[in-house]
Amino acid sequence: MADIDKLKQDPKEQLFKHLDDLHAVMLGSPDPKQHMQPMAPEVDFDSGEIWFFTRASSDLVEALGRDSADVHMCAVEKDYQACLMGELSVERNEEKIEQFWSAPVAAWFEGGKADNDLTMLRFKPKNASIWASDRNPITFAYEIAKANVKDKTPDVGERNSVNFR
Repeated sequence: MADIDKLKQDPKEQLFKHLDDLHAVMLGSPDPKQHMQPMAPEVDFDSGEIWFFTRASSDLVEALGRDSADVHMCAVEKDYQACLMGELSVERNEEKIEQFWSAPVAAWFEGGKADNDLTMLRFKPKNASIWASDRNPITFAYEIAKANVKDKTPDVGERNSVNFR
């Protein structure tokens, strides 16, 4: 269950901790014809940026070209959901490659850190909406039943927004 007090008091810190624990988020493309795609986030708590390893030959890198673009990124867990809007750019950053390199990342790049097709995407969040619940399934069912009887919206969680700039 999500920590509702943390959502109210420090949603940015809570969001970054949730992102850091995830194996994948859904990352959007500047090309509206492309679907969002699963990507493994690497959270840089100091800069407030989220980094992704990818191939320089990927369709997402091709869609970005040399420019940056605003895209959405979504994180979905059982009791915690977030949608972020931010600026995505391609940047082969040797410092970030070293910082975030791991065995799972190495499995995707035969040439290791020196692989010519290795690059990174930098996501700089602008804003986010977050939904969280601390309700167990029984409480959730009770709220739904109560709302149907009393003809009112069920109380199943909280929502908060974050502006990063």
